[in-house]
Amino acid sequence: MSSNIPKMKCLIVDDEPLARFHLKELADQIDFLSVEGTCATALEADAKVKESEIDLIFLDINMPYLNGIDFLEQLENPPLCIFTTSYSEYALEGFRLQVVDYLLKPIAFNRFYQAVNKAQQQFIISEKLKKNTSLDDPFLYVRQSDTFIKVSWVDILYIESMQNYTKLHFKDKSLIIHQTMKAIEESLPSEHFFRIHKSFLINIIHIDMISGGRLYINKTELPISRTRKEELLNQVVYKKLISK
Repeated sequence: MSSNIPKMKCLIVDDEPLARFHLKELADQIDFLSVEGTCATALEADAKVKESEIDLIFLDINMPYLNGIDFLEQLENPPLCIFTTSYSEYALEGFRLQVVDYLLKPIAFNRFYQAVNKAQQQFIISEKLKKNTSLDDPFLYVRQSDTFIKVSWVDILYIESMQNYTKLHFKDKSLIIHQTMKAIEESLPSEHFFRIHKSFLINIIHIDMISGGRLYINKTELPISRTRKEELLNQVVYKKLISK
């Protein structure tokens, strides 16, 4: 592994103590993984993900109170995820949620190794994109069937999530592409794009007004989630506030 690529911080979530122990034992054999903790419930994991920077979750599905699928769906910016379960019937849900892999218990080391290598490849790509996208290189390409369209991220007003598709909004047009919001967010400069809601990523250059729980860009009203509003004000507004 390149010394420039940090270890992946991972979290193990499973209500079975033996399953947690087994997964940690497997993860401890991989030099690019760092187990940051284990959780017995999704509720416990929810607090951990919000207070810590987690890159990868090993997530059981059938758990008390809140199952793994519902937990993953409610995260605004979910980490990479590998489902670990005894039930094969949830594989389609895993595909819909774009998880890295779907491991059936009992989990053999070779399948675990395949899954975490896939996760690491996605992690490396996102880390490189974060470092390489800058004002000096403002252009991206988006695919439309067999056509590749060159766009400038500076001109993107905001991006709207449509499950496994995203819609890029410009002043005079919009483009729908087959890509997840998470992947798009990782390919854009974080100092210029801010996730205001599970469904909306905005270019802060184009903000016209923020009022209450709403934000306005090019006369379009967009919702700000309660969990993101304070961070938006602290990171974007207060730094440039000239009147108290």
